[in-house]
Amino acid sequence: MATTGRSVLRIGEFRALLAARLAGSLALAALATIVGYQVYELTKSPLALGGLGLVEAIPALTLSLYGGHLADRRDRRSIVLLTTAVLVVCSVGLAWIARPESGLGLAAILLVIFVSGLASGLLQPAASAFEAQVIPLEFAAAGASWLSSVWQAGSIVGPVIGGIAYAILGPTATYGIVAALLAIEVGCTALIARKPVPVPALGESMRQSIGLGIRYVMRTEAMLGSMALDLFAVLFGGAIALLPIFATDILHVGPVGLGVLRTAPSIGALLVMLIATRRPPMRRAGSALLVSVAGFGLSILVFAISTNFYLSLFALVMSGFTDGISMIIRSLILRVLSPEELRGRIASVNWIFIGASNQLGAFESGVAASLLGTVPSVVAGGIVTLLVVATVAIRAPGLRHLDLARKVGTLTSAAD
Repeated sequence: MATTGRSVLRIGEFRALLAARLAGSLALAALATIVGYQVYELTKSPLALGGLGLVEAIPALTLSLYGGHLADRRDRRSIVLLTTAVLVVCSVGLAWIARPESGLGLAAILLVIFVSGLASGLLQPAASAFEAQVIPLEFAAAGASWLSSVWQAGSIVGPVIGGIAYAILGPTATYGIVAALLAIEVGCTALIARKPVPVPALGESMRQSIGLGIRYVMRTEAMLGSMALDLFAVLFGGAIALLPIFATDILHVGPVGLGVLRTAPSIGALLVMLIATRRPPMRRAGSALLVSVAGFGLSILVFAISTNFYLSLFALVMSGFTDGISMIIRSLILRVLSPEELRGRIASVNWIFIGASNQLGAFESGVAASLLGTVPSVVAGGIVTLLVVATVAIRAPGLRHLDLARKVGTLTSAAD
């Protein structure tokens, strides 16, 4: 059977996984929007918003390596079900706190968010490893593209749903909707059969187990190079945190224009992911990854120097488009180059790279803008991104010459 982009949709378990991903994406995007709005309503403090992200990120990143170890020692489906159920309970807890008569405030919200961060630290490595067990290797490219597409769609629609529900129904009912979406994710995941548990090495301690995953990443040039590209591109090349300044002081488009600018990268990413369901970037994937990250850096440079709203909007769409290509290829590298018995631990290392870049990127943007000025800081970030691409291209020839189509063909032939 030809492995076209739609072929993977014939697999019932993949359809259940796709539905679970969409429900989870909608829920988490809506949750991030409404909890941030509620906290700002309570405190009127930007610092409280920063603290909100930190309270979730610290436990998630701290537990991630242990989560990878656990995902390679226990049933991954059970871990996903249990941790997602914890997120359902957290959403119900936030709904309880939001009631006017509860008398609970910021401290209670932060406690619930901390618990959700603990759950996320265990969930992410197990979910990544479990997805690889659900999607056959020959469908890896199409599967990754479909999953990324529905996640991106949920990230676009989720905040809109959350904001409208918050305005019309209030916070308590909106948190209830989030809990219901997460419960749907649990139900869809439960439709997927249990998968084999990897056999652990005899007498291997937890420390040795975690160290093995880290060493594998460090020794696999293509994998380490792709993670480094993502880390530094997001850390230095991101401009999202500074969009309110561009919208207000440079482009003069106000809050409506700001909303459009914030949506632009997601539209670009979703577009490329939908294209990739039919034409996945498998051949010469390494060079395509380097070109896409360089394109991201150039897009950020154009955005930084633009004083025209439409040019800025186009640059942000292209930043999302190129970042979407990068996201798909990095996902495929993780899938194809990870041995089954190490998949959870490798995913945990990758999650630390992603979490660190996302959390520290906004902080770096703010610090750089305060020291250099808004436009110079974004220009500098774009230049640093291009320098990182050049450095990785030179130092990681294994990534530069990586052809995932050939690699998948080799692996499927060996399996047969």
